[in-house]
Amino acid sequence: MSFEDIPVDIGVVYEGERVRGKDMFVELGGPKMEQKFELAIARDMGDIEDEKVNIIGPDLKDMEEGSYQPLGIVVEVAGKEIEPDLEGVIERRIHEYVNFVEGMMHLNQRYDIWIRLSKKSFEKGFNSFEFLGKVLMRLFKSEMNIIEKIQVTFITDPAVLGERYDDAIKRYDARDARARGLSDADVDTFYGCSLCQSFAPTHVCTITPQRYANCGAISWFDGRAAARVDPKGPLYAIPKGDTIDEFRGEFTGVNQAYTEKSLGKVNSVALYSAFEKPHTSCGCFEAIAFVIPEVDGLGVVHRDFKGDTVNGLPFSSMADSTAGGRQIPGFHGLSIEYMRSPKFLQVDGGWDRIVWLPESIKERVYDFMPEAIRDKIPTEAEVMSIDDLKAYLKQKNHPVVERWVDLEEDLDDVTDITPADGDYVPVPGEMTAMIGGVGGGLEIIFKNAKIYAEKVIIRRTDKKGDKKK
Repeated sequence: MSFEDIPVDIGVVYEGERVRGKDMFVELGGPKMEQKFELAIARDMGDIEDEKVNIIGPDLKDMEEGSYQPLGIVVEVAGKEIEPDLEGVIERRIHEYVNFVEGMMHLNQRYDIWIRLSKKSFEKGFNSFEFLGKVLMRLFKSEMNIIEKIQVTFITDPAVLGERYDDAIKRYDARDARARGLSDADVDTFYGCSLCQSFAPTHVCTITPQRYANCGAISWFDGRAAARVDPKGPLYAIPKGDTIDEFRGEFTGVNQAYTEKSLGKVNSVALYSAFEKPHTSCGCFEAIAFVIPEVDGLGVVHRDFKGDTVNGLPFSSMADSTAGGRQIPGFHGLSIEYMRSPKFLQVDGGWDRIVWLPESIKERVYDFMPEAIRDKIPTEAEVMSIDDLKAYLKQKNHPVVERWVDLEEDLDDVTDITPADGDYVPVPGEMTAMIGGVGGGLEIIFKNAKIYAEKVIIRRTDKKGDKKK
């Protein structure tokens, strides 16, 4: 396989490269564009023209430096062994292969794609989608030999993009609906994905029938199909092994896979919790479940939400505390499809623990929310401050309010068992505290500590660190 006709280098060495705003020639998709997508479609052999690149709308060389452009990518494939179950897998490989291009950064998936081309690569001559199409087609054929024909289309014309976007959403929804027919108890094998380890080396995505990949692009059926046709590839089988705790979603096979793939950094995971040994996150998650300690609940925000959330932080700030292949209790990357699962954060209370989410997400998952809780969870249309959130939850008698009473009772118990002369609270085992706020600061780990405190004051500060009046 040769890339001599491509004006920039192509290789795995560029995977994980970041293109900062000041260095970009153009941004394609991303948070500033309402409609963007990438889609793989399985076709019959006679339906496509092999190795053809279509460009509908302005090409790269027609775009203004520093501009933001809409983009749709359609990869159509055919072959005797090609089946619809492979569409999601092929689609997810676009992320990997675009990142092989020197000076090109690809993030996210499906309807969330975010691509930047650097000024240096454009100046070297990478000025047409024709080059990117050739790179994609050669890499797909080289690494997935079941592909006999491939055709790639790039859409930048807003009118055409709008039409194709609606079709893409319907295809995603149909795939997701098919995957809801199985439960985790029905299978003895889960699937793992390490496609994002170039960005988060200790991250392992565990895909089960009831827990979609964090990116929202890979279902259990997709993982099974990929592992069958490419058993040594980035998607692989994970035998469940023995059940350690069915409710928490902890299995010996999953723990072993994590230990091996994370090089021992992560060795125990509970699949259905955002707090207790949570599943790791890379950076391509569709949404974040984030703790709101003032109400002992969880909010949810997705990548396309504009501005600050109810806790005063935007998605981007909380993403810094969620990503990186770490287990961060209370900051949990997830897919929108996982929110439709009966296993959704069940260890933490499931939907009874969710206290805020954007209106657009609520509309998408409304029919999968328990009827009793639907109208007790506010969106940005009702609540945009912690004080208003507390009042709203009390007014609606949200189930999380019961936890506030329980917390007061627990504190009374602690007072009763504090030694008369101790003036300390023992902390057996390990406790972690974050100093400096979300997105930065220090992590302090206390092991078998005795903490002395005459008074504890928690004060909210503004973004500059100044005390709020």
